[in-house]
Amino acid sequence: MAIDLLPENIRQNYEIYEWNYATSILYCDFRQEFDEIVNILSNFKLKREDIIKKGGRKSPIANALDSEFYKLGWEEKWFKVNIDVDGNSVSIPTHGVDCYKNNVAVEVEWNNKDPFFDRDLNNFRLLFDLNTISVGVIITRCSSLQEIFKTLGKGDSYGSSTTHMNKLIPRIQSNGAGGCPVLAFGISDSLYEE
Repeated sequence: MAIDLLPENIRQNYEIYEWNYATSILYCDFRQEFDEIVNILSNFKLKREDIIKKGGRKSPIANALDSEFYKLGWEEKWFKVNIDVDGNSVSIPTHGVDCYKNNVAVEVEWNNKDPFFDRDLNNFRLLFDLNTISVGVIITRCSSLQEIFKTLGKGDSYGSSTTHMNKLIPRIQSNGAGGCPVLAFGISDSLYEE
C-alpha cells in the first residue's frame, strides 16, 4: 500500500487518508517536497499552550506549521486565472494556497469552519485541471482530539462543525477535489505535549 512509503512515526502519529495515489506521486515525482512534508510533520508537537492561546487570523498551531514550510522555500501562493472566450477574458477567482512549492499545494486547516474544506478541495480541483498543481495536501486534526479540548475547557471553541478528519474524509470521498490526488494528515493525541 502506498501509505507504507510514509515513515512509521508518521503513520503512528497521524490519521492518514489518501486519494488518487497521492502518496506514490509525491514519493516518486516530488521527492524533495515529500521529504520536507515528512520532516515537518515528524518534528511537530501539539502544545497545550498553543491550543489555549487565541488565534486571530491564524492559530498558533497553523502558524507553527506554515512557518516551517516557509523556512524551506514554500510560499503562500495566489493564482491569477483567466479564460479567454471569443476574445473576452473572464477572470476565475481562486483562493490562495497556504504553502506551495513545485506543483505541490499544502493547506493547514486547524480550527476553521468545516466549509473551508470545500473551498480547499474545489481549489485543488481547479488548479489540478489547469496543470498548476499535481498533488494537494491537507493537514488538519483527528476528530478524537475533542476529548483533550474538553479537558482544557476549549471544547466549545473546537466544536463538531470545525475542521477535522471526520468532516474532511467524506468530502474527499464524494469527489470534492475531482481528479486531484489528495493526501490528508490528521494530527493525533500522541503528538500532544503538556
